[in-house]
Amino acid sequence: MAVTDFPYQAFEEPDQGPSTASQVSLRDRLVPPMPGSAWWGWIGPIAVAVFGAVLRFTRLGTPHSVVFDETYYAKDAWAIAKYGVERQFVDGADKLMLSGNANIFKTCQQVDQCANYVVHPPLGKWLIGLGELIFGLDPFGWRFATAVIGSLSILILARVARRMTRSTLLGCLAGFLLSLEGLHFVLSRTALLDIFVMFWVLAGFACLVVDRDRMRERLADWHESRSEGDEFGPYLGLRPWRLAAGLCLGAAMASKWTAVFFIIGFLLLTIFWDFGARRAVGLRRPYAGAFARDVPLAAGWVAALPGVVYVVSFTGWFLSAKGYGRNWAEATSGGPLHFVVNSLHSWFTYQWQVLSFHEGLDATHPYQSQPWQWPLLLRPVAFFYESPTNCGASSCSWAVLGTGTPVIWFGGAAALIAMIAWYVSTRDWRAGAVLLAYGAGWLPWFYFAIVNHRTMFLFYALPMVPFMILAIVLACGLMIGRGDAKPSRRVVGTVFAGGFVLLALVNFWWLYPILSAQIVPYDVWHARMLFTSWI
Repeated sequence: MAVTDFPYQAFEEPDQGPSTASQVSLRDRLVPPMPGSAWWGWIGPIAVAVFGAVLRFTRLGTPHSVVFDETYYAKDAWAIAKYGVERQFVDGADKLMLSGNANIFKTCQQVDQCANYVVHPPLGKWLIGLGELIFGLDPFGWRFATAVIGSLSILILARVARRMTRSTLLGCLAGFLLSLEGLHFVLSRTALLDIFVMFWVLAGFACLVVDRDRMRERLADWHESRSEGDEFGPYLGLRPWRLAAGLCLGAAMASKWTAVFFIIGFLLLTIFWDFGARRAVGLRRPYAGAFARDVPLAAGWVAALPGVVYVVSFTGWFLSAKGYGRNWAEATSGGPLHFVVNSLHSWFTYQWQVLSFHEGLDATHPYQSQPWQWPLLLRPVAFFYESPTNCGASSCSWAVLGTGTPVIWFGGAAALIAMIAWYVSTRDWRAGAVLLAYGAGWLPWFYFAIVNHRTMFLFYALPMVPFMILAIVLACGLMIGRGDAKPSRRVVGTVFAGGFVLLALVNFWWLYPILSAQIVPYDVWHARMLFTSWI
């Protein structure tokens, strides 16, 4: 895919109808053709994802011990895979498999008193537990699922960036930058839940972008054969890609509650896309048509369906007598209707306790940070640090620092500012989508910081990262320009974009020893502390 194939322009004219399309047909304005070969559209992103997977799976079991909050999730995942719910009790076989990591479990005196109080939904732990069942209860086993999910997210980002920009080159650039992003890299190699939230949010966004194209294709077909009297436009069917988005967003919420903000944002996003599409085909009453024929199903697929997925993710809890707050004896004392009502009452009580826990979580932590510090990486999290003696120097460091790649994050901050200017000046849907998604992952944390004084960490920002990279890629496309731009402008834009990518690669390589738990001399580790707040 050559750079000259990049058709970068705002294909919709929000305030104008189809009569203004003088040189470009309505269909091409609604749904610009995809670039080049469909084969290369897959081969390029897959190659980038494989590159990212190699980085993530290399030495995945190092350090061979629990890292940061793996002490909770490795245990809970193993218990939920075996018992259907999180448990404190382990039997002798479990202890044998734990080998040197037996301290991650607690044992209790009586099995029926081993219910474990947990404050996050179970889906991410189910996936971690699947890796443990396949590879064993060791660091590689409990990190396997996060490495797979992290690698697949690179492929999804490359494909969605290709669809948004109509450029295979820019799609591959998005995937390549995500593969080099330090925070994504570390969390792809650590058994925490945030990588699952990021993955399902990104997958849901990608489904909505595909749905946008499919919906506009149907509108174009309808416009070519419509009768003149229709003011509202057609029904557009069940829209399976939007249904898939709802399933993905439900999976995100079933991994962590914070995905609910993306559900709200993406529901508004897809509805506004419907407004714009119906207006673009020249309907006399586009908003009324969208409210009558698009919004009800959008609310069902993108708002209600995630709630169903969330409840279903607790199936193990509903079917077990061993979950926290289950009240099994009372639930089974009556008939089927009593079982359902009593079980739901116990479940809602449990959910309320979890919500109260999160709202009251204000304990201090040495690596906590505030959301306004995240874009500049002012306070990362030391996931792991030891001082071994086998690096050939008088003092050694063995570390995993949960930080982003500064070149990408600082460039992303500039690109997001550019997206604001671009959206204000052109109302381009891509800039608006990126800004809304980034804001859904960032702005709600200001409420928790200011009102609740909640304890927060940099890695909570991970779901924002793909959209930050999309902003960078869109900005690179603007710098490079379309094929009809002046050659000098395109050369300068290409050099600048290529130089940025090279700097990101060098920056990641420079940080790699402290992201991947390599044993290095203390001076090497200290030289990589960008700010004193990193220590």
